[in-house]
Amino acid sequence: MKKEPIHRSSGNVFADLGFAAEEAENLRVRTELMIALKSYIKAQRWTQQEAARHFGVAQPRISEIFQGKIGLFTVDKLIKLLAHVGQQVSVKVSDKAA
Repeated sequence: MKKEPIHRSSGNVFADLGFAAEEAENLRVRTELMIALKSYIKAQRWTQQEAARHFGVAQPRISEIFQGKIGLFTVDKLIKLLAHVGQQVSVKVSDKAA
């Protein structure tokens, strides 16, 4: 069996998979926000139904977060969900590493 060469990651799995730079960055940010939401819910030890009540959404929306259905959420919506429960989102802009 021929071994495939190993390539160093760019730090963004979506870019590594061939997404355009802008889309890859958007997907990366949405992923980080979804992970933050899941972590927050788990830390609170909420069921999905309890989380839905606290976030002011229907339970299926929480399920979609846990299933990683990234295409169903915008950055704006994810930030609003986090802010709804008192979480602060920070944005850091920097030059891309060479």
